Amino acid sequence: MRERILRIIEKNSRIDLQELAVMLGEEEIEVVNEIAALETEGIICGYHTLIDWEKTSIEKVSALIEVRVTPQRGQGFDSIAERIYNYPEVNSVYLISGAYDLLVTLEGKSLKEVSNFVSDKLSTLDTVLSTATHFILKKYKDHGTILTQKNTDERLKLTP
Repeated sequence: MRERILRIIEKNSRIDLQELAVMLGEEEIEVVNEIAALETEGIICGYHTLIDWEKTSIEKVSALIEVRVTPQRGQGFDSIAERIYNYPEVNSVYLISGAYDLLVTLEGKSLKEVSNFVSDKLSTLDTVLSTATHFILKKYKDHGTILTQKNTDERLKLTP
């Protein structure tokens, strides 16, 4: 039941618990208790709303920053990752394979604000060797949700 609950609520965290219980063929109280246990165990870490900011009047710039660091003795990458994820501007930090060690995602009001964060805060950390910033120009799919509207009218135009 756990895996089925997680798969369903990962796609729709606002699902009605009674509806979820019916989908699972379980009693609602069992589903509620299982979700509470998943939260207590830290398996469910939070609930988020996916927003297509391009459809609002709010200006936001998203960026992916690749970061090469010197791992610290006895702590590896954990210590520097913690320093980075504690900045309020940072949305996520991932340890990755390849030429860079960490992938940092963040949002700002402008390109300049993001660039200033990278140059003033991130690049100045003593274990950071280099960074590469990639600005997100358009999101097509995010967290499994397609954000772009495809033209569904596929009729051919007739010309005289």
